[in-house]
Amino acid sequence: MGGTGPAHDAQRIVEGLRKVVLGQDAATLEVLVCLLARGHILLEGVPGTAKTLLVRTLALALDVRFVRIQFTPDLMPADITGITLLTGAQQFSFRPGPIFADLVLADEINRAPAKTQAALLEAMQERTVTIDGQSHPLSSTFTVFATQNPIEFEGTYPLPEAELDRFMAKVLVGYPSADVEQGILSRYIDGFEADRPDTYGVSPVVNADGLESLRRQVDAVRVEPRITGYITAIVRATREAASLTLGASPRAGVALFKAARAAALLDGRDYVIPDDVKRLAPAILRHRVNVAPELELEGVTADQALKAILDRIEAPTA
Repeated sequence: MGGTGPAHDAQRIVEGLRKVVLGQDAATLEVLVCLLARGHILLEGVPGTAKTLLVRTLALALDVRFVRIQFTPDLMPADITGITLLTGAQQFSFRPGPIFADLVLADEINRAPAKTQAALLEAMQERTVTIDGQSHPLSSTFTVFATQNPIEFEGTYPLPEAELDRFMAKVLVGYPSADVEQGILSRYIDGFEADRPDTYGVSPVVNADGLESLRRQVDAVRVEPRITGYITAIVRATREAASLTLGASPRAGVALFKAARAAALLDGRDYVIPDDVKRLAPAILRHRVNVAPELELEGVTADQALKAILDRIEAPTA
């Protein structure tokens, strides 16, 4: 893959993201990997850590339609999906809701009631919306980026395990380092404003058709049996680990397989290596496992439990 191929376009998108979203290199990579692998993304972090900025910048780099939906305790399913209106004598017309966009930011998803979360998650799974028995297809680019505050924040409700499993990855967006935080302030001196996308300095790299082309390239990335065996071993180990009371589902293995192919493309390769799998395993698995309560009380996190599993499983060699 040369300097003008799909890997080059994908790299330019990463560069555009990192120019705007400072100090979140792992998060930007994981978000783009999931988008290329046709997955939906859960972004977790305290307010003000650039979660919305990351998705808004991605929409600029892709030249696609971006919509932000603020989830609140009184948000109803129809507020997202749309409604059927009576427009004349026995005539009905469908008025689509904000979910009919390319990149949908579901902000603070864990503040909404369960039935509203379920409406969004059904659309994510089916990529269609059914209203009054009529199916309405969503865009082929349709991707949900749901943000949530850590559960200990007041007025938040944890997403059920079955809903969490619909997200390809849970991407953690933490506080930046001191020098990065100072760099963020310097950019504001230079005229940057987070609520004014025209100050980001990001130009479109590809459009919706270009994104679809990149996704087809991801589908063509080779995965050898030794790699699929490694993925299977990792996923199965989560079910047998004493540190976890809930292990990852078979869907997790499929997600890790797809994400590893996208990571290979971003790295300019048409084949997956064990490092692609190992690097992405925490993001793909952390929201699909539960740490044993006694270990959780001692401060053990899902990432720490997963690291112990990854350290124990031998990666395949060439």
